[in-house]
Amino acid sequence: MIEAGIIGGAGYTAGELIRILLRHPEVNLNFIYSTSQVGKPVASIHQDLLGDTDVAFSGAINPDVDVVFLCLGHGNSKKFLQENQFSAEKKIIDLSTDYRIGNDDHSFIYGLPELNKSEIMSAHFVANPGCFATAINLALLPLASAGLIKDEVHINAVTGSTGAGTSLSETTHFSWRDNNFSAYKAFEHQHLAEITQSLKSLQEEISAINFIPNRGNFSRGIHCTAYTMFSEDVEVAKEFFENYYKDAAFTFVVEEHLHLKQVVNSNKCLIRLQKFGDKLLITSVLDNLLKGASGQAVQNMNLMFGFEETTGLKLKASYF
Repeated sequence: MIEAGIIGGAGYTAGELIRILLRHPEVNLNFIYSTSQVGKPVASIHQDLLGDTDVAFSGAINPDVDVVFLCLGHGNSKKFLQENQFSAEKKIIDLSTDYRIGNDDHSFIYGLPELNKSEIMSAHFVANPGCFATAINLALLPLASAGLIKDEVHINAVTGSTGAGTSLSETTHFSWRDNNFSAYKAFEHQHLAEITQSLKSLQEEISAINFIPNRGNFSRGIHCTAYTMFSEDVEVAKEFFENYYKDAAFTFVVEEHLHLKQVVNSNKCLIRLQKFGDKLLITSVLDNLLKGASGQAVQNMNLMFGFEETTGLKLKASYF
């Protein structure tokens, strides 16, 4: 049994993380730190936990836990670690963007198990991928692994409103989001850097990645379509994808038409391949709060501590 702490406990990703860890057979959730909710019952904010826990948000940090999850706003994780010291033995999993791009300033491993599983297993510091980045990387990594991204890639992906976090803005209010659809940050979304980094780790020369992100009028999930020129038959592509993911715990190549209800409330990513003329269409779907955030963070924790990769993550999607 390991002891875990959460830094920044009031947001959507923290809520999902708490829900998973409370039911994880190998984890005791030691503290949930929040500067804005100190002393309040966790279930007063994450109301799906009513009756499940009487834990309150803490204003203190226990430095003796085995693993710390950073569920802080982008830019705040680096500041937090500069102001709060943990021993070299502590394992840290950061859910922000702060450490996803590799450089000499830090030793965080990019935490996409389908790409860096062996490195994650021996890591002390893991940078959890972004939600769009997870869906897009999983759609493209098998092609990059085989050196088969020969032309520009065009991507259109839609995310639910929880992808924007709990803070209100002009584009997150219900009256704006409901019965609405919009594109944003076309060709310049912040996840493009980590997507490019991942692909180039497998195929050094990559053509342009053209990414149009969209806001959908639903709460959770990401639906991603990507297409690129591909000279081989679709069965050849399927063989590459199935071989690449043959040992993946949560990523599956399927024949069925894909939609979000197949994956919401689960840690799965489903991928479908189709060929249209000289173009390969790759569709991927996942839950942005689970495989795109907190579920993947626990998947990484399992690998870091030598637990079975799926422990605590046999979450069930539901059509209703």
